Amino acid sequence: MPSPRPIAIASLVYAATLWGLVWYPYRLLNEAGVGGIASGFFSYAIPLLLLGWLHGRALHQARGHWRWLVALLLASGWTNLAYVLAVLEGEVMRVLLLFYLSPLWTVLFSRFLLHEKLNRAGWAVMALAAGGALAMLWQPGEWPLPANRAEWLALSAGVAFAASNVISRHLEGVTEGAKTVTVWAGVAVLTLIGLAFKPAELDFVASAEATTWLLLIGIALAIGSMTYAVQYGIARVPANQAIVIFLFELVVASIAAYFLSNERMDAQEWVGAAMIITASLFSGHMEDDQLKEK
Repeated sequence: MPSPRPIAIASLVYAATLWGLVWYPYRLLNEAGVGGIASGFFSYAIPLLLLGWLHGRALHQARGHWRWLVALLLASGWTNLAYVLAVLEGEVMRVLLLFYLSPLWTVLFSRFLLHEKLNRAGWAVMALAAGGALAMLWQPGEWPLPANRAEWLALSAGVAFAASNVISRHLEGVTEGAKTVTVWAGVAVLTLIGLAFKPAELDFVASAEATTWLLLIGIALAIGSMTYAVQYGIARVPANQAIVIFLFELVVASIAAYFLSNERMDAQEWVGAAMIITASLFSGHMEDDQLKEK
C-alpha cells in the first residue's frame, strides 16, 4: 500500500496547479457578467450542496472543536473570497507574490497555535519574506505598501491562508471531510453577506448562457476536488513544508499569466519574488530544526 506522505505531497501539488490556473476562468466569468462575489458563491455553494451532507456525521462528532471550526470557517472563507476578488482586479503575479508572504504569517501562527519554536530559520524566513515585500513594493518617496485594493486583498488572503493551514493542523482530531465542508461553508457564508450588500451581482442569473453555467459548474467541481486535496495534504505535511509545495502555484501562474494575459514582471518585482520564494523554500527546513531543539 502506498505511503500516505507521497500521496499527501501529490495532493498539494495538484491543488497548487489548479490554483495557479483557476484565476483565468474566473476572469472569463467576470467578462460574462458574473462578479467575483457571485462566482465565489456558486463555486463553493455547489460542492457544499452536492457533497456536504456526506460529512454530516463527521461534523457532529467534531462539535467539541466548534470554536476552532468557526475560526477555520472565517479564515478559509476570507482566503478564497479575497483571492478571487484580487485576481480579478490586479496583476496575477503581484497578487500571488503578496499572497505568498504566507511563510511570514505561518511562522507567527505556528509559534502561537502549534507551539513551534521560532529558531534561526524562523527569523531568516521572516526577514527574507518581509525584505521581498519591501523590494517589490518600494517606490521612491512612498511607503512600501500595497498600491491598490487588489494588492491589499491579496495580502489579507495570504494572512488568512496561513491561519487556516495552521488551524487545520491544530484540528488533528477532526476528519478532512469535516474540515472541507467547513471551508466550503466559510466561503458560502461570506459571499452571501457580500451579495446582501451587492445584490446586483446576481442579475446575470436571468440572462446567463449555458456556457456560463457550465463554466461555473466546472470551477465548482475543481474547487471541490482542490479543497479535499488541500485538507488531505496539510493533515500529513507540516505547515511550513506545505507552504513550500504550494509555491508550485507561482510557477504555473507565471506561465499562464504570460501566455493568457500577456502579464510580465519588471526587474524590481523579480528581485522581490526571488526573496519571497527563497523565504518559502527556507521555511521547509524549519520543522527538522525545531524537532532537534525539543
